[in-house]
Amino acid sequence: MRYLLLGLLIGCSPVFVSAQNRPIQDRSVRSLQQPVRASMLTQQQPPAGSMADQPLSAQNCLVKLINSVRIPAQIDGMLTEIKVEEGNNVEKGQTIAVIDDRQALLMLGLKQAEEMKATLQASNDVNLRDAMASEASARAESKSYEQMLKDRSIPFWEAEKKRLEAERQALRVELAELEEKQNKTAVVAAKREREMAELELSKRQVTAPFAGYVETRIAHLGEWVQAGSPLVELLQMDRLRVEGDIMASDTSGMIVPGTPILVVVKLNGKPVHQVNTEIGFVSAQVNLRGQRRIWVDIENVRVGNSWLIMPGMEASIVLQAKPELARR
Repeated sequence: MRYLLLGLLIGCSPVFVSAQNRPIQDRSVRSLQQPVRASMLTQQQPPAGSMADQPLSAQNCLVKLINSVRIPAQIDGMLTEIKVEEGNNVEKGQTIAVIDDRQALLMLGLKQAEEMKATLQASNDVNLRDAMASEASARAESKSYEQMLKDRSIPFWEAEKKRLEAERQALRVELAELEEKQNKTAVVAAKREREMAELELSKRQVTAPFAGYVETRIAHLGEWVQAGSPLVELLQMDRLRVEGDIMASDTSGMIVPGTPILVVVKLNGKPVHQVNTEIGFVSAQVNLRGQRRIWVDIENVRVGNSWLIMPGMEASIVLQAKPELARR
């Protein structure tokens, strides 16, 4: 009996010991897990102030054209000259094409001759000087006849006749002065007609509205073109625009034109050009994604006959000043 009780006590002792040790093990595991969780939380949370120190940047930034036009014909006619080809660089005011201008040239020559004739007539004051001399002679003769009338050497009607002739010569002077004014007015009219002829001729001279790159030649030599039909597509390449979107919540109305920025133009993800400049425009509208449109114009770089920056390239716009400093 004694040995039986001793065996039962020995068999139950491990269970009792394990039950006593289990809370100790749980407490040790919990104490080990708490530092691990704390370290994970410290790794997930960024340090205070790191987000505020990061500069704002725009999204979806692309290089775009400022000016892209299809230069039209201004008048109906046959295309007699095309002075550019695709890929040419042209200067502002350079002649691109010529529409049949033979009749316009003849009309311009006629109006120039008419203007010259009117100018000569306006400068001719012979009639006025002749009328003034005749008036002076008639006045003197009339006075002499008045004296003779006082001496009763001539009848009254002869003296009156000389007085009326002097008045008539005075009217001739007024008429000559009026003709001189009309001649000067005719010069102005002839000048305007000559300018109209020059305008008609210029309509047949198709010129570049700005310095640019001939992207497409649409019309062909000898083709009949109508007013408004496009002849050449011209792109402005010396100055381009970088456009992007910035979150309205980031700007809070603080980003304004003139804010310093850094523009980086990329090709296949690699930077090819960067420039420090200022924001040129900030849209007053917010799109459905909560963004505002901004853009900046930059100067392109000439590389031989080509350009370093091309429309369609990706870019980045990074604000170099804090938004709250933009208004200062």
